[in-house]
Amino acid sequence: MTRRIALFAYPDCQLLDVSGPWQVFASANALSATPLYQLHLVAPAAGSVMTNGGLAVQATHGQAELAALAPLDTLLVAGGHGVMPLRQDAALLTTLRGLAPAVRRLGSICTGAFLLASTGLLDGCRVTTHWRHAAALAEAYPALRVEPDALYVESRGRYTSAGVTAGIDLALAMLEADHGAALAGRVARELVVFLHRPGGQSQFSEVLRQQQDAGPLRRLLDHLHGDPGGDHHVEAMAAQMAVSPRHLTRLFRRHLNTTPGAYLTRLRLEQARLALLDTSQPVSLPRLAARWRLGGAEQLRRQFQRHYGVSPSVYRQRFASTDSTS
Repeated sequence: MTRRIALFAYPDCQLLDVSGPWQVFASANALSATPLYQLHLVAPAAGSVMTNGGLAVQATHGQAELAALAPLDTLLVAGGHGVMPLRQDAALLTTLRGLAPAVRRLGSICTGAFLLASTGLLDGCRVTTHWRHAAALAEAYPALRVEPDALYVESRGRYTSAGVTAGIDLALAMLEADHGAALAGRVARELVVFLHRPGGQSQFSEVLRQQQDAGPLRRLLDHLHGDPGGDHHVEAMAAQMAVSPRHLTRLFRRHLNTTPGAYLTRLRLEQARLALLDTSQPVSLPRLAARWRLGGAEQLRRQFQRHYGVSPSVYRQRFASTDSTS
């Protein structure tokens, strides 16, 4: 059976949100004896669509023609800044609501979740989006349960993914569900990506945010990141900066909105989190806590729950690769 898939693009959408998932399904077709997917690019109007990077894509159908593509197996909405004004497009929202019951998989990549949320079709669902926009999504649509660290989420037949390359992760998961791990693995190898990428968004978001916002603390942060398990007491950090401990605390609050101690704890928790993803080795919480100077096992468990919203064991079960040789 050939499954019909539509990707919805619009002016100022994120190019990779469109081309990434598209290529996953197109590569599956190329590796199969018979076509598995019929792909359609849809936009507010058929024709050229300028993406945020200045590269245009060609939509074969306008939004008014979406119904003509029925039956649709999958409809994915791309993300990008251009999605925000579309939330006020009453005709588009009505079209999406009308299509939803007949679409097996309705989903979004990145901030495309804002458009689906505007229709009410995500109410009561667990969802995700790009880490930078997760708080805004949760605030704007309180009926959603936003999971800011997930790469992708399936909930009640709705599919949402984090930003940009996470659309590839979502498409690979859909391909695996449709045609098995063997074909999905072949496509992943063709695209030189993980079939199951380890970890969540925080491994990217925290480091990027810290690098952008560090200001005069950048050299100190580089030192801390190079040796998170070192004995970095406040006095030693202040001496490295040639400032008093009180002024160091002021700098951390001004540039990172935290304290030196809280920052170091978060950095060490990141190391513990990464260790949990290595399924080739058993994990001992007491040893992990001692290795990264996080107190005892119970203290590590409480801090992990506070920062990541799940216990270490649940995190490992949810995000660690099930096959370390993949």
